[in-house]
Amino acid sequence: MCNLYNVTTNQLAVLQATRAMIDSLGNLEPSLDIYPDYKAPIVRNTPAGREAAMVRWGLPSSKQALFQAASKRADKLRAKGKEINFDELLKMEPDGGTTNVRNTSSKHWTRWLGVENRCLVPFTRFAELDPASKAEGGRTPNAWFAANETQPLLFFAGACERSRKALSRPTCSDFSPPSRTGLSGQSIRRPCLRSFDLATRRRRG
Repeated sequence: MCNLYNVTTNQLAVLQATRAMIDSLGNLEPSLDIYPDYKAPIVRNTPAGREAAMVRWGLPSSKQALFQAASKRADKLRAKGKEINFDELLKMEPDGGTTNVRNTSSKHWTRWLGVENRCLVPFTRFAELDPASKAEGGRTPNAWFAANETQPLLFFAGACERSRKALSRPTCSDFSPPSRTGLSGQSIRRPCLRSFDLATRRRRG
């Protein structure tokens, strides 16, 4: 799945399916398209019990990701003939959050893969770019996938993180989803890690 999915359901269905004991969802909209940095419902473990809550999509990025982003920014500045201090540029590099994490053996990500950090992410369908349907000169459209044409409620497995700051920053990401049958009859398999973060972040391209 790319950086877009939809959840069309109600919070009672989410609570009943996951047996969540704490409802912190507020008034869940009946249909949500979820993009990076958007709030989305999850169900996570807490000391008080299983909780349904709203969080934002985007785990803290790794040092390598920030270095690569700063390097791209530096190259653009150099191309314009500007002098830069790369160390200062790296310090100032904004962390837009990471929404796709495929290397789950990385030390940066393993800290959030324990039982205490696990969660569930409800969804009904997800999008993939569909280059085959792109019109000449136009944008690449999305192809949508679901379990079947009725689009029943499904869940991604996930991992959650809380910040050490005073304000908790719950984070969730889904990873290694099994193959799913699409509305078009296709089947895909895309191991990955997706992430959510309550802190306000700009989308990283």
